[in-house]
Amino acid sequence: MLASKTEGYDLIGDVHGCGATLAALLEKLGYSQRGGVYRHPRRKVIFLGDLIDRGPRIRMAVLIARRMVQAGEAHIVMGNHEYNALAYCHPAPALSGKRWLREHTPRHNRIIQDTLAQYRDHTNEWEDTLAWFKTIPLFLELDGIRVVHACWDEALIAELRQRKPNACMDEAFLVESTDSSTQAFRILDRLTRGTHIPLPSGIEIHSGDGFTRKSFRTHFWSQAPQVWGDVVFQPDNLPGDLEARPLTDTERARLSYYGPDEPPLFIGHYWCEGIPALPTANIACLDYSAVKYGRLVAYRWSGEAELSADRFVWVRVPKEENVLPQQWEADAV
Repeated sequence: MLASKTEGYDLIGDVHGCGATLAALLEKLGYSQRGGVYRHPRRKVIFLGDLIDRGPRIRMAVLIARRMVQAGEAHIVMGNHEYNALAYCHPAPALSGKRWLREHTPRHNRIIQDTLAQYRDHTNEWEDTLAWFKTIPLFLELDGIRVVHACWDEALIAELRQRKPNACMDEAFLVESTDSSTQAFRILDRLTRGTHIPLPSGIEIHSGDGFTRKSFRTHFWSQAPQVWGDVVFQPDNLPGDLEARPLTDTERARLSYYGPDEPPLFIGHYWCEGIPALPTANIACLDYSAVKYGRLVAYRWSGEAELSADRFVWVRVPKEENVLPQQWEADAV
């Protein structure tokens, strides 16, 4: 239950550069700009990460969120795209044999190209934005709810709490997190990307976001999953009859589990489609493919222990997303 003076939180899923739609959603939720910051008299926002990449108004999305967070009108958790940007732009250690923590491969270049293009003439702003990204926590637990971008894994979160009580990365943690053999990598990968199961050799998924994938995303709320179909969580169908393929012990051991008696949890990341719905009574996913002209979705939480689909609020993302609302001057974004 709420312990603060705040009436509740409006949790907002992956924005991915749909800045004009974000402004429209905030206004639909009753927020208005005062002093350049969206504010509500009784509520605050929690952003679930992935503000950047792909969309037409990335700088605007970041500016709205950052101003709100810094003014105390919002909270935010780290998304895998903010993390990717930090690693992409950070030089690798001298003896690593790499130039960058996240190598500039064609795939990695493609993911971040829209962000870099929109900041190309604003290099100081981009450096300042990266510095802000470093201050974003990997999870939040406040007033009876939990928030993480992709997956709440209690054991790994306990390890992170012990190591970083504020749940934020420093430079050493960032560097370590790019080495797959380390604790930092396991924590970062699970919390911001969730779990994946590799597809059989020679089988690929041609995803709706334009990428070819050799694994599929899995969820973490099936207590005793038996087959791949029990845990798949993505809009792309598994090829052939793979949903009926039994989970191996090794695959099952990789999965996290979040039980029905745990506090309400809010996640993004998973590219859901259609009308927002709850996968369980205590978990809400708020990523509904906004940048693919889906929905930018919020959940209006006001202290309830059992979540309700009636509390979803959304705005459809129009093809004209790149048209700015009138109140935004070009030099402000």
